[in-house]
Amino acid sequence: DHQLTAVGSVILAVLLALVTDRTLARRGRMLATAALGGRLSPVADTRLRFLRRLVDATIVVIGVAIALSQFTALDRIAGTVLASSAIAAAVIGFAARQTLANAVAGVFLAITQPLRIGDLVTFEGESGTVEDVRLTYTFLRTPGDARIIIPNERLAGGILHNDSIVSGTVALETAFWLPRDADADAVIEAVEREVPGTRVTVAEVGHEGIRLTLASDAVVPGDRARRESELRAAALRAEAALELGRRAGRDGEPLL
Repeated sequence: DHQLTAVGSVILAVLLALVTDRTLARRGRMLATAALGGRLSPVADTRLRFLRRLVDATIVVIGVAIALSQFTALDRIAGTVLASSAIAAAVIGFAARQTLANAVAGVFLAITQPLRIGDLVTFEGESGTVEDVRLTYTFLRTPGDARIIIPNERLAGGILHNDSIVSGTVALETAFWLPRDADADAVIEAVEREVPGTRVTVAEVGHEGIRLTLASDAVVPGDRARRESELRAAALRAEAALELGRRAGRDGEPLL
């Protein structure tokens, strides 16, 4: 009887967690349709996902605890090994410190929301779009469709660069290096002519070369990587064309 009760408790907890998760997701979509025209805002979507997972985890933990309570032998073993509550608290706290820290950090991330679902962020040199904020980990999706998984504790304690938390657009700016003897003015003129609206400035001149800053109008976060690549490609074509012209001029060939 105790074994059947334990198994039934676990199965019931899992089924209840699944039903609750689907109910909360469906309720969120209904509210979005009624109030927001069919789409949850990033703030609401982030908090709803975190709430769903928190409720699911709570239900499963309660079900497992009820199942374990059916076995008196476990109570005797636990009473023998963990004779005092102080030892029990120390052992459990030490074993689960990292997990609990990530979970607590996840709660603070869901409440304060320095990042939301769909935001374009950079953390410790890694950039991507926030795909999911879970109880213990946050998932970023890179432009190459890879996933970067960051522990919530580390994310909450680090410096996060969020390009889209305030406005729906991000500044478009990238760098391009030229050789020390390159004609920077000619490259700047060629790039601005090829890509209208581009602003090119000399950001740095050093022994290693000349660093140009290429800037353009703000774009939506999802288009930033592609547009920056286009600006760098335009600068590369301009430099290559000028170099080809110089070589042709030195060799006495007609310029293209």
